Amino acid sequence: MEVFFTFIPKEHQQQQLIAEFPDVEFYFEHKGKSRLPTADIMVTFGEDLSDEDIQQAKKLKWIMVASAGVEKMPHAAILEKGIVVSNVRGIHKTPMTESVLAHLLALKRSLPFIYEQQRKEEWSRKSGSTELSGSTALIMGPGAIGAEIGRLLQAFGVHTIGCNRSGKSADTMEEMVAFGQLIDVLPKVDVVISVLPSTKETKHMLTAEHFQAMKNEAIFMNFGRGDLVEEKVLIEALEKEEIAYAVLDVFEQEPLPKGHPFWSMPNVVVSPHVSSHSEKYVERALEVFVANLKKWIAEDPHPSNLVNMERGY
Repeated sequence: MEVFFTFIPKEHQQQQLIAEFPDVEFYFEHKGKSRLPTADIMVTFGEDLSDEDIQQAKKLKWIMVASAGVEKMPHAAILEKGIVVSNVRGIHKTPMTESVLAHLLALKRSLPFIYEQQRKEEWSRKSGSTELSGSTALIMGPGAIGAEIGRLLQAFGVHTIGCNRSGKSADTMEEMVAFGQLIDVLPKVDVVISVLPSTKETKHMLTAEHFQAMKNEAIFMNFGRGDLVEEKVLIEALEKEEIAYAVLDVFEQEPLPKGHPFWSMPNVVVSPHVSSHSEKYVERALEVFVANLKKWIAEDPHPSNLVNMERGY
């Protein structure tokens, strides 16, 4: 059995894999494609695969994506060949939750203002700080990441409302609404946090009407995918002060181009898609892979983190 990595784990991680699976041949290449024709299993970040690559992969049976998103992968080609796809859904919950909380507390407690005053050497106590406690947060996509965000928000005294396709209950959500009820609940929330994947259903889901329904002092945070809202819609909502702030870790075009309005807007925080970054990222991804590789070798029909390539998540 041949396992092909299109990225290179640390040396000790490679050796651990080789030692744990002595009957498996491991190959590691930085964005390489040389082993495609012979690989049985591929471990990749997903963004480096094309239709042509899948056609060249004559023996490929399983793609393990070391990411949660699969929207940039060649879905049709993978479906046609019946290749199993799994991801590392859930490993991002700690760093992403900490990022969300860090940005949110920074705005509530006026840290940007405090840092700016320090740079100016000005002593001003007119910070305009508010409290997170007693507020209401709407979490769009209350899966593993959303549930962890909800858990920690509740520790700060925040009321949590989850929003997903069905409206069925989710962990750490005190209320639930379906996508179709979103417009009705927005007027009563203080923070809107999206960790939704990119699917046909979520693309440009948020419209001008949704932002008009939000409180003027609301904070919108997008940590899922940049195509949740058309950027021109969000820019207009911010310019009209229909919401107070936008904290954006994802964008329709990445990298965000120089000269884009978001860079200079005073009520926008631009985070360059780094909310999930952590020194433990690859370590956690490999833990998921190792557990599933054991199942694959044992022909266990219940691997974890399977992706429905028709739905896109």
